[in-house]
Amino acid sequence: MDIHINTLQELADSAPEILKYAGSNKIFLFYGDMGAGKTTLIKSLCAALGVTDEATSPTFSIVNEYAGSNGPVYHFDFYRLKEQAEALDMGYEEYFFSENYCFIEWPEKIAGLIPDTYTGIRIEVSEDGARQITVENI
Repeated sequence: MDIHINTLQELADSAPEILKYAGSNKIFLFYGDMGAGKTTLIKSLCAALGVTDEATSPTFSIVNEYAGSNGPVYHFDFYRLKEQAEALDMGYEEYFFSENYCFIEWPEKIAGLIPDTYTGIRIEVSEDGARQITVENI
């Protein structure tokens, strides 16, 4: 599925569509350059899932947990990981296999730990600031 948006504010409108497209997938991998809108899109997805807490980037804590209307929602930011073993040390599998939503920024840092089934989201920014979002179920 491809979504074209002209402003970051339009990301909120795309969240329910992305969740519907993902179906039963609850692991979401977000790819995109710094500032592409990964965290902004995750905030919109959290809101669509009934999260009332403010979703913020877990850059320093690695994982944030939010209370959603159907259980916890986990938001990961692996940007600062130096090696994959750090994710092992934090017990990533307890989160990934909890059957709760997991939104993962910088999944390329833990490529060997990614579950077999997930929804991949790539955000590309054009020169005019528009975004092309590609959503793919794996």
